[in-house]
Amino acid sequence: MATTKRTRPSAVRNARNVGRWDLEADVVVVGYGCAGASAAIEAVEAGADTLIVERASGGGGTSANAGGLLYMGGGTPVQRACGFEDTPEEMFKFLMAACGPDPDAAKIRVYCDDSVAHFHWLVAHGVPFKNSFYPEPWEPPTDDCLTYSGGENGYPFNRIAKPAPRAHKPQCVGSAGGLLMQKLTAAADGSGARIECDARCEALVVDDARRVVGVVVWQDRTERLVRARRGVILTAGGFVNNPEMVQRHVPLLARCAVKTGTETDDGRAIRMAMSAGADVIRMHAAEVAYPLAPHRLMRGILVNRYGQRFINEDTYFGRLAQEGLFRQDGEMFLIVDTAIYEPTAFGMQAAFVEESMAALERAIGLPTESLQAAVAYYNRFAARGEDPLFHKTATLLQPLSTPPYAAFDCRLSTQDVSVNATFSGFTLGGLHTLPTGEVLDPDGQIIPGLYAAGRTTSGVAAGGYCSGLSLGDGTFFGRKAGRSAAMAPAV
Repeated sequence: MATTKRTRPSAVRNARNVGRWDLEADVVVVGYGCAGASAAIEAVEAGADTLIVERASGGGGTSANAGGLLYMGGGTPVQRACGFEDTPEEMFKFLMAACGPDPDAAKIRVYCDDSVAHFHWLVAHGVPFKNSFYPEPWEPPTDDCLTYSGGENGYPFNRIAKPAPRAHKPQCVGSAGGLLMQKLTAAADGSGARIECDARCEALVVDDARRVVGVVVWQDRTERLVRARRGVILTAGGFVNNPEMVQRHVPLLARCAVKTGTETDDGRAIRMAMSAGADVIRMHAAEVAYPLAPHRLMRGILVNRYGQRFINEDTYFGRLAQEGLFRQDGEMFLIVDTAIYEPTAFGMQAAFVEESMAALERAIGLPTESLQAAVAYYNRFAARGEDPLFHKTATLLQPLSTPPYAAFDCRLSTQDVSVNATFSGFTLGGLHTLPTGEVLDPDGQIIPGLYAAGRTTSGVAAGGYCSGLSLGDGTFFGRKAGRSAAMAPAV
C-alpha cells in the first residue's frame, strides 16, 4: 500500500510520483449508478478488463432512488404495442426544442437514432417493460410503462414535433429506480467486472503527456493507487449536495428545500477532472420540480407576483417549476375555484380562500386589479375553448367562476417541508464531453484517457428537462463511454 496515514488529497497526482500500483485494469469506472453500471457492462463486452470503484457500500446511487423513468423513443416495441407512432426525427425535433437553450445537437442526434437499440439493450440485460400506457402525465404509480413526461402533447411542442409518449418505466408498482439498478448491477456483476466498494476516489493520476492513467482512492483508511491502462470513466453524479458549488453556480437552487441526490452528488468527480484540465459547461443549469401533479389542477391558472399568467398550465410540471423558479424569482400562485379545487398530489392545501377574486387578490397581496383582469381575460376565452396567450389544451380550459376562490402558495420564500409543498432539484451542468464520452479541455481538445457520463457531465438536458432523461442519458452515454475507453490503446 502507498501509505497508511490519510493526508489532504492533492488535486492531481503525477504518475512519476507513483512508486507502485495497488490495483490495475484496462478501464476504471468511478461510480456505480446507472451510468457506471452501463459503462462497465459495455467495457467488458468490448473485451476490456474492467474495475468499478464505488464510494458507497454497493451500487445504486441516486439512480436507485429515482422514479425509474427512462426517456426512449423513435418507435420502441412498447410505443408500437400501445398504438403510438414515433420516429427518431420526431424525437430529435422535440428534444432540440425542449432541452435548450443551446442543446447539444450531436448528443441528441445519436441519442434519438440509437434509442430503439438502447431499449433492446436494456431488455437484454434484464430490465423488464410492460406493453401498457399510463394516461396521466407523470410517473405511473402502477406497473404500467409508457407515459408522457415532457409536455410533448402540449404547447409549444405539439406544434414542433408529432407528440408521442417516450418515458418508459420498468415493470413494477411504484418507483422503479431500485428495480432498474438491481438489474443493471446484476448484469455488471455477472459480466466479470471487478468491484471495489467503500472506496472514495480523490484524485486522478496524470502522466507527463497529460494522459489520465489512473486514480487515487481512499479505502480501508488507506490510500490506494489504481492504474487504468486504457481509460478512467467518471460517473459519480452531479454537485447538488455541494453547498459551495451550488451557491457559486446556481444560487436559486441553494434555496430549494429538497436536493434530489445522495450525499455522493458532491461534485468531487467534476473537481477532479477540472484539476486535470477538463472544461465544465452549463454549470448554471438545473432541473427543478414542484408537485402540482393532479390533472384536475391544470384547469386552474398559475400567476406570478404581478398577478399575471406566465405559462400554459398543462405543460410538464418540471417546466412549470423551472419557469417559476428561474424566470419568476420563485414567486407563483395557483388560482382555482371550487369546481376545480382539490389538494395537490402531496396533500398541499390552499393558503388563501375568498368569496371574490378581488378579495383573493388582496389576501395574496397582488397589485390592485391585476388578478381580476387576468382571470377575466382567461375566463372570456376559456368559455370559447381558446387560450390566445399560452394555448393550453382546449379540454383543460374551464372558466374560474364558481366561488369561493382559492390560491395555492407556491412561492419559494414560503416553502416549509412540514406543512407545504417544496421546490426540489438537481444540477444539470458538468464536464464537457463528446457523445462518445471523451472529456474535453477548454480548447475543445480531448484529454487522453479521461471519459465521463451521467450527471457528472452536461448531457442531453442542456437546460430544459423531461422526466426520464437522467436515467436514459446516463445508461445510454455510459455505454458509449465504456466502449470508447475499452477500445482506446493501452499504455
